[in-house]
Order: sequence, then structure tokens, then C-alpha cells
Amino acid sequence: MLVLGIETSCDETSCAIVDDNRRIHAHVILSQTARHAPHGGVVPEIAAREHLTHIDFVIARVLEQSGVTFSQLDGVAATTGPGLIGGVMVGMMAGKALAASQNIPFIGINHLEGHLLSPRLVQDCPFPYLVLLVSGGHTQILLARDVGNYELWGTTRDDAAGECFDKVAKLMGLPFPGGMYVEKLAARCKDPSHALEKFPFHIPLAHEKTLDFSFSGLKTAARNMLEKTARDENSLAEFCYAFQNIIALSLSTRCAQAFTRWRADFPELTPRFVICGGVAANGTVREKLHEVCAKELSTLFTVPHELCTDNGAMIAWAGVERLQRQSTTKLNCPARPRWPLEECVL
Repeated sequence: MLVLGIETSCDETSCAIVDDNRRIHAHVILSQTARHAPHGGVVPEIAAREHLTHIDFVIARVLEQSGVTFSQLDGVAATTGPGLIGGVMVGMMAGKALAASQNIPFIGINHLEGHLLSPRLVQDCPFPYLVLLVSGGHTQILLARDVGNYELWGTTRDDAAGECFDKVAKLMGLPFPGGMYVEKLAARCKDPSHALEKFPFHIPLAHEKTLDFSFSGLKTAARNMLEKTARDENSLAEFCYAFQNIIALSLSTRCAQAFTRWRADFPELTPRFVICGGVAANGTVREKLHEVCAKELSTLFTVPHELCTDNGAMIAWAGVERLQRQSTTKLNCPARPRWPLEECVL
């Protein structure tokens, strides 16, 4: 089974061809980072125009690299939400047109489901499993029971972790997207213990019995600390170390609490844990979650860095999973700027 997947929900125009044996035949990601960098964030109108300009080229390149022809495809999957609606519509309409022209199934994919299922593209990751979805737009803890069967256990009440990274990086004058630059600066910290004393961040909602997150207060605390901090490299490196550490601790603390709920719901099942989304590429976040999983005797499933951020391969794989279950989408389906995972039933 061969499925072509298209992803255009934000600022990457991406396409891939994946089969049901987990082979990625070709994968192209065209980033718009340089176009948005002068604005310090993604501009929806610019993103939509860039997708429209490059979508044909990206699809053609994937077909060329894979050696696959349209007639060999068993289906076309495309992100139909959530995301920036202009970009979503570009990829969705391209996918519908290809499916209609070849008289093959179209599979509309929830962008978040693509992330949740991505570990199953690279390894055996049986259901059910816990998921930390952590990106620029989402920070959620979910239970994945099966394809199309997801329970939301915790979410952010305000900013997402990735958004917090990027906004604080912007306050520091770092390039966009800022998360990777915060990580690079943090790696230059010479005295981690001193950094944590100098910048005493606290875990948001630490004393509440909830699996929810909050990062807006952390962002405000970071701004206040930066106003009193020298802008030399050593001070900024210490700040970034402490800031990155508290985000990783916030995520890992909530995930540790999620294991308690897992044990209540599945007392005889060894916990399985998945981390996905762009922030999953952060080394400190992964390290803290590895520590939690080791303590909980859980298996941690991750994906390669290139599959953490938005990409066509995860959309193609989600298409494979749904097509195997005979779950297809009508060609008159709408694009959805908001689409909770709980509504992605088969």
C-alpha cells in the first residue's frame, strides 16, 4: 500500500510517500523560516502564499525521488486541520485534486493525529500508550487507545511550551524560531548550579492536582528576569539553561503524574509513553522524560528529529493507518482551523 501525504498546516510545505511496511520512499520538506524570520513569527498570509507557490514543486519532487507514479498510489492523505486555515486549504485542495484525478481514496488527516501516530512509522509501538504532544501550538497529555480513539488528559491553559520558548527567545533578540537558539545558548552554560540559583524559576501550577499546563506566567517571569540581566554571553547562557530546565521539569512533572492515572486505568499493563511534536527534539526535554520513564519502568518512544517537526511523512503514515481501517474522507470535507483530537473517530 502506497500513500502520498501532504502537510501545509503552518510554515512547512511537505510531501512524502510511505508504504504499509514503514518505508519512506521519498520525503521533501520546504521550510519557510527565512520568509517569516524578519517578522519574528509566522505570518498566515505569507505562509499561505508560499504554500500555493511551492506545492506543485514539492509533490513533483517526491514523485521524482521515489520513482512512484500517480497510478501506483493507493490513496492521498492531506492535513485538513487544525492549523492556519489558508495553508491548510492549499494542501487539502491539492490532495483532493490528486485523489479525484486518479479515482483513489482521499484521507483527511488531523495534523495532531499525524504527530501522535508518527512513532508507529519508525518502530513497533502498540496501543494503548500515553502521549506528550508538545509543540509551538499545543502542549497536551493524551491517551491513545487506537487510531481515532484518543482521550485528552491534560492541556495548556494558555501558551504552549514551544510558543513560550519562541517568545522568550524573541525577548532576547534571538532569531526565529527561537527554541533551537535557546538550546544552543543553554549548552554553553559553564556552571549549571549557579544558573539555577541565579534564575530561580518555579513550576507553574505545581501545587494543583491537575494534568494541565500553564506557561504564560513563566513567560512573564522570564521577561522580568531578563530586564535585570546583563546581556553578555555567560549571563544569557545561564538564563537559557535555567529557563530550558524549568520547561523540561514542568513537562516531566506532569507526565509523572499521568503515570499514576495510567496505573489506575491499566494496573496490569506496562506503561508505554510517546513524546512527539517540535519541542520533542529538545535534548533537555528528552533527558528529563527519559528519567521519568526509567523511574516508572516505562518504555519511551520517540521519533528522529526530522519527524518531530511538521512533515509529510507523518501525514502519509496516518493515511496508511486509516486506509488500513477503511477510513476515508469525502471530497466535500471542509478545512478546519480547530479540530480536537477527541473528534477524530473512525
